[in-house]
Amino acid sequence: MKKILSKTFGLRDGEIYISFLMQLYIFIVITVLLIVKPTVNALFVSKLGADNLPFGYLLVAFVAVSTSYFYNRAIRKLSLVKVAIISLVIFSLAFLGLSIILKFSLTSNWLLYFYYVFISLFAVIATSQFWIFANMVFNAREAKRIFGFIGAGAIAGGIFGGYLTSIIASNFGTEAAIFIAAILLLGCIPIIKKVYELRIKYLNTFKRKQVIAKQDTLESSSIKLIANSKHLTYIAFITGIGVIVAKLVDFQFSDFAHKAIPDSDDLAAFFGFWFSTFNVVALTIQLFLTNKILTKLGVSSTLLILPLAIGLGSLLFLTFPELWVLVLIKGIDGSFKQSINKASVELSIMPIPILIKNQAKSYIDVAVDSIATGIAGFLLIFLIKRLDLETTYITVIILLFVFIWIVLIYRLREAYFDSFKQNIQKTLLSENDDKKVNKENSITHIKRILESGKEESILEVISRLNDFNSKIFQKSVIKLLKHPSNKVKIQAIDFLHNIEDASILNNIKPLVYEKDDTLVYVALEYILENSHINEDSFFVKYLDHENEYIANGALMALAKQNSRNSILGLKYNLKDRLNNKIHLFKAEENTVRKEVIAGLLISIANARMVIHYHYIQENLSNKKSYIVKFATIAAGITSDELFIEDLLNLTAKKKHRKRAIKALKSYGPKIIDSILKLDKEDDIKGNIKKYVPKIIESFNDENAVKILIRLLKNKNSVTRLAASNSLAKLKKKSSNLLITRKLIKNQIVRESNYYRNILEIITSIQHVINEELVDEKSSAEQQIYEARKNLITALEHELENTLESLFKLLSMLYNEEDINMTFVGIKSEIKEAKINSLELLDNLLQAEVKTKVLPIVEYYVIDDKHYNSPIIELSLLTEKKYLEKIMRMGGSHLRFLIVELIAASKNKNYIPVLLPIKKYRSKKVKKLASDTYNNFMGFSKN
Repeated sequence: MKKILSKTFGLRDGEIYISFLMQLYIFIVITVLLIVKPTVNALFVSKLGADNLPFGYLLVAFVAVSTSYFYNRAIRKLSLVKVAIISLVIFSLAFLGLSIILKFSLTSNWLLYFYYVFISLFAVIATSQFWIFANMVFNAREAKRIFGFIGAGAIAGGIFGGYLTSIIASNFGTEAAIFIAAILLLGCIPIIKKVYELRIKYLNTFKRKQVIAKQDTLESSSIKLIANSKHLTYIAFITGIGVIVAKLVDFQFSDFAHKAIPDSDDLAAFFGFWFSTFNVVALTIQLFLTNKILTKLGVSSTLLILPLAIGLGSLLFLTFPELWVLVLIKGIDGSFKQSINKASVELSIMPIPILIKNQAKSYIDVAVDSIATGIAGFLLIFLIKRLDLETTYITVIILLFVFIWIVLIYRLREAYFDSFKQNIQKTLLSENDDKKVNKENSITHIKRILESGKEESILEVISRLNDFNSKIFQKSVIKLLKHPSNKVKIQAIDFLHNIEDASILNNIKPLVYEKDDTLVYVALEYILENSHINEDSFFVKYLDHENEYIANGALMALAKQNSRNSILGLKYNLKDRLNNKIHLFKAEENTVRKEVIAGLLISIANARMVIHYHYIQENLSNKKSYIVKFATIAAGITSDELFIEDLLNLTAKKKHRKRAIKALKSYGPKIIDSILKLDKEDDIKGNIKKYVPKIIESFNDENAVKILIRLLKNKNSVTRLAASNSLAKLKKKSSNLLITRKLIKNQIVRESNYYRNILEIITSIQHVINEELVDEKSSAEQQIYEARKNLITALEHELENTLESLFKLLSMLYNEEDINMTFVGIKSEIKEAKINSLELLDNLLQAEVKTKVLPIVEYYVIDDKHYNSPIIELSLLTEKKYLEKIMRMGGSHLRFLIVELIAASKNKNYIPVLLPIKKYRSKKVKKLASDTYNNFMGFSKN
């Protein structure tokens, strides 16, 4: 049985049980949906008439968008398992309630509206929950291979549920169908609990929250993304028009069906039968026709099939206005939309960069669908209620929208080609700047790049094809397995990984004898997952192979398999093998190839062998950069809290900074909370703090903006400067992110006030020094003098950082080039350049900003560290006052210098400045303050 499953569906030993559970989960959800949806639709149409369907569409549009927002907030803050179980119980109880209502004929208009909307919510929430769980259970590689098998459960549920409804409703009544749906839905709860026990509970918090965070798409930024891309705009409009046409067709279909079949039970049976039949047709088209049509016609032409077919069906309806024609049109919409049209839409969005695509597509799939549903509702209300038109006339409106739909597809063809030129073909075009590329079929063009392009071009194309599950490019990629570049071979195997084919296998088998560790590993992994050899035979053959490259590759494969099948790891003593290798490598550190150590580090990470994480941690400080590189990658794979501080420390080293930031980013957005916690406890070194905003900046989303704005209020000027730099980069790179002028102006005011306060403190300290100036000082007086001078030096650094932050903030309000030029001039040693820059700044700034910033810049230019210029009116503070002020506004370094000054002064009047000692976050400052306080109070140091 295992062999059959492995051969047919590519399921491995450790995946079979969990895959069947997930398949059963989605099968139940879709079965329930296909029971309740046709039943409630039939009740709604029978009791209220099709004339009221538009109001239902409007309610669905409004409630779906608002509920999705609150539901997404709930799963980000609460346990997903609890939210899922509670929501399933609520849905089940609601369906039981509906069954009772139908049994005792208690239906009312408002209840029918409620359940019509409620079913739509169930469809959105229940399926969303399933896919979040699926993304937690399976990694990206597994998902590509297994989601097809799991998705078959959804198709089977769609077929089974509809036919079941047809049988039950016609024989036992709709209340029986709804009751069965309610009981079936409760069956998902033990499945969820079992899935949690098997897989999800082993994920650390960072991984769980990362999956959930990916579901969270902010609408405002998505709208800007779509608006800024002609390509995405056309796709959004095409999707919206498609939904409007579908709703208009659905309205006509429901209206004519109700007139022909007035009984609600018979109508529910009718809907159930045809909905299931449409799913069967969609499955047949998907399995046997979609790839062939796409290959022959290309993306744009395939997109035309659905609107043209609906258009022809609508013309037929104008000639024969009968129910059978509407069944045909509804069948075209329901079958083609879920097969060839869905595949061609997925391919049409492929040229868009993946981060933008994921965010925009989520918005298009959910929000655009809901908005279009609302528009269809408004349109039908106007046509049916206000103009009192016959349902037949809606066909004319459908034909109008079909025409717009076709025009948009032709416009998309141009945008689609342009996107490919800018993204996939960019390296190829750079080779021939003067050559004009014909607007050929883009699929053919991709194949040409794969077959004759340079290495960079091929790698670029394959990386963009990886997230599109299609066999269209399979033959072209197979040829790359004989490419001279090992990088290309590795990318090709990665693309072909989920395709089982004898010709691929025969081409990959010889690659295990290459002397390239990565190539050997990916080749072995392909053989393991796509050949008929079982896991036992594979590991017996390769794990103890005399060829070191093969043995190491097999160990890496075993480690990866162990993460989802721990029995396999136990059987082949993975723990002992890793342990022995660690001890061996430590003993023979200078003779072991660095690639072998790198492979061991990745194996430990993939196996999630927490007991060996110390080895990864040790190698994060290895003298060899190559090993540090793979230790960093391994730490990122684990996303374990143990490595956060070490990865942060690596950001201080330029050669490791980019990879360390990437590893920290792999922890997901929750890493921000850990970093902020370390910062709050003052556990991040001063030279690291300036890289914290850079890590946050890498997330490039609205949440990153919020955190950077929060860091702009940090007491540490280095952190504020880095945050302003990161915010400026984000604003420049992503115009869709919301960074308001008001926010920037408020921060400019804060920085200006901070600068003035520091100036006032420096002036006051200098005044105290001048008053106590004597030719000869005792050692105690010299100590106090040095403490004050050290404090002034630190405060002058604060002034420099604050000034730079001010100019970085100004560059977000005004022309960046002009502001940067004035800053360089002001920092110049040439007096004339300083004066000219000051004059330019005076002309650039608006009144409200000028009053705050210009006096500071003028003071900086004119005073030259004498701290006696009348440009800014400063008060002289007593020593106790300025010490208290620094304690309130300064970071840990300034506080440490304050405590040193108090300790040197031996002045008990300053004791209140030290208190309360527990307020200090820095352990270093707290200890010095505690010792100083004890000395003042006459206690001996313990």
